[in-house]
Amino acid sequence: MKVAIIDYGAGNTQSVKYALNRIGCKGFLTSDEEEIKTSDKVIFPGVGEASSAMGKLKSFGLDTIIPRLTQPVLGICLGMQLMCDYSEEGNTSCLKIFSTDVKKFDISLKVPQIGWNTISNLKGQLFNDVSENEYMYLVHSYYVPLINETTAVSEYGVKYSTAIKKDNFIGVQFHPEKSGDIGELILKNFLKN
Repeated sequence: MKVAIIDYGAGNTQSVKYALNRIGCKGFLTSDEEEIKTSDKVIFPGVGEASSAMGKLKSFGLDTIIPRLTQPVLGICLGMQLMCDYSEEGNTSCLKIFSTDVKKFDISLKVPQIGWNTISNLKGQLFNDVSENEYMYLVHSYYVPLINETTAVSEYGVKYSTAIKKDNFIGVQFHPEKSGDIGELILKNFLKN
């Protein structure tokens, strides 16, 4: 199986690659349009700030390629947020795959939320054999509200989408590559998708 990890200078690509290696999958880093389009699965990681990350995607022409992909695509953390319409972080227009805006956590909360939080209301194949209220590792100051496409929920001052799915696009706010055995199970479920 050919698994592309989109490498655009704003993702934790090496830790994703190592996590795939641990579960017996050889993912490869690429920003090449043809390599991405011909892969069986695509992982779209992201760390950092939304507007600069979108700028990097645009510099590689990936902002027009990603929304048109037809194979399973997994957006992680900022990758998930960039699949939405708009982010309040830097007033950023995003990829418009999910019709929702990314919001900033209430200023009364300590941000970023760093560490372990539970996921619940689990729906879909991504969460096969995953129990309700498992702990996943998160680092974020912005969140995707609850929407029709929400497939998992976490709470930090407000209930928010910690996973979303629409057609072939899946997004997770948590870092499966840093979430131990359960994170690896979720990656395996994505690869079976």
